[in-house]
Amino acid sequence: MRAAVRRLGQGAAGAGVVVTLAVAGWLVWLLPGPQMAAVLGFGPVDGVVSIHRCYEATDAEGYATGTDCTGWYIPRRSGEPEREIVLDTAGDDYRFGTHVEVRTARGRAYELSGSAVFNLGTATGLLIVPFLTLASWLFSCARHGRVEDGELYFLAAMGGLLAAIVLGAVAGMVVGIGTFVF
Repeated sequence: MRAAVRRLGQGAAGAGVVVTLAVAGWLVWLLPGPQMAAVLGFGPVDGVVSIHRCYEATDAEGYATGTDCTGWYIPRRSGEPEREIVLDTAGDDYRFGTHVEVRTARGRAYELSGSAVFNLGTATGLLIVPFLTLASWLFSCARHGRVEDGELYFLAAMGGLLAAIVLGAVAGMVVGIGTFVF
């Protein structure tokens, strides 16, 4: 009887791993996924933005988030209407009339820039680290057949959150330097 309960607990923990990873993937795709794909350049260019003006953007608390630009979006696909759009976290402070190739996601335009990679990369990391930590703890519980102590997993989660911020900053700097040089 005890072995059956143990196998049942292992199965529940294993199912918990799968559900946790599925929810994490779904949330990443739901929240920062499309914007990150647009910033990193997955897929063809959607169109061109003719810049009207650029300005320093801020978040809800008033902290600077990079440079945003407003402009007129001219899509590559026929049948799609031209419209006004915001180039979110632009790679440069563009002058009036500059044409920038962009990819769109959720009604905004994106291009590869260091600040966009930092913002979205950090958001993705901060979102996924708690789920990965929970999944690894559940996997350990399933592997050993008992409830494992979670202290080290909590410390790993704290370290992972710090690492997500640092890696986001490093990736943003590397992309920023790369776009400046090339």
